[in-house]
Amino acid sequence: MSALMQTYARLPVTFSHGEGVYLYDTGGRRYLDAIAGIAVNGLGHAHPAVTAAIRQQADKLVHTSNLYRIEAQERLGEALTAVAGMENCFFGNSGAEANEAAIKLARLYGHQRKIDKPAIVVLEGAFHGRTLATLSATGNRKIQAGFEPLVTGFIRAPRNDVQALRQIAAHNPGVVAVLLEPIQGESGVHALSPEYLRAVREICDEQEWLLMLDEVQTGNGRTGHYFACQGLGLVPDVITTAKGLGNGVPIGACLARGAAASVLGAGQHGSTFGGNPLACAAGLAVVQTITAGKLADNATAMGRLITEQLLDDEAAAANIVEIRGRGLMIGVELHKDCGELVQRALEAGLLINVTAGNTIRLLPPLVINRQEAQELAAAVAQLIREA
Repeated sequence: MSALMQTYARLPVTFSHGEGVYLYDTGGRRYLDAIAGIAVNGLGHAHPAVTAAIRQQADKLVHTSNLYRIEAQERLGEALTAVAGMENCFFGNSGAEANEAAIKLARLYGHQRKIDKPAIVVLEGAFHGRTLATLSATGNRKIQAGFEPLVTGFIRAPRNDVQALRQIAAHNPGVVAVLLEPIQGESGVHALSPEYLRAVREICDEQEWLLMLDEVQTGNGRTGHYFACQGLGLVPDVITTAKGLGNGVPIGACLARGAAASVLGAGQHGSTFGGNPLACAAGLAVVQTITAGKLADNATAMGRLITEQLLDDEAAAANIVEIRGRGLMIGVELHKDCGELVQRALEAGLLINVTAGNTIRLLPPLVINRQEAQELAAAVAQLIREA
């Protein structure tokens, strides 16, 4: 009997090492990794810049705590806020922690404006994490079940519905912020429309609400820009990110600008491990590599190639309802549930994910080249044809 809590339905494989877009199991078999640790390993496996940064930092210092200044944290903060167009940031250890920081920031912002019960608008189909607050903000009743009572203070709205948001504004004076993902990943890779997002920005400005974007999955080059909002001309008040920021080393960040940047003060939020030297050294290597190597542009090009190759395969395309997403965040919706394809893909030497029952989610590393992208698309097309 395993000593581990049975919180995961794990596939029957153990990986020993990886290189680029490939993983190798303990028997030496190679797999094309089209899920990248669920959008984490954006630079692929064993990337030399990240490996060197971790080794060099581990040789010197791993942890001191936030009771003291941390040079690596300050350098990463400067690099990340510069690329994001934000003013300051708070570092935690995960996307859920980044979103918790944003939720606390929004509530404190409301209380500073004399609002006794501040509320945050969140969207149907959203996923923001599995802590109690982020679980409550998530729009998935299935993963909430059994964990009641949930945290109050969230108002649910349908995605891409401007009128619904205006109705909320008219009838809920306690709203202080909107929290949303530019592209909803867990619900099947659904991108919010640019028109809707621009309208949300306008409403937030009118109501003095904070616009908070959860870019935990969409950030760090995955959708063709460093952050998805940058491809939409959208400037939020808060951005949260994690996943690809550390290329596998746990790190999350909550970035803020304008009024949001001055909300949290000393003692009002914290983390024992957040922003430690090791994680920040890895994060800085990631930011520098993505921005210097035009990997966001590669995500756009390779995402287009994969999509076009899937649609050009007539037999596979006949089973496809729609292909959604941006860059290397791709959702391939099929006409029927396809969860069994995950195991079949594994047997074929391919790692994929299925979400929302009938949507294959592809999140390959940003370093994928043309030949590897063609290999990926061919393998997925074959799975779809056989299904």
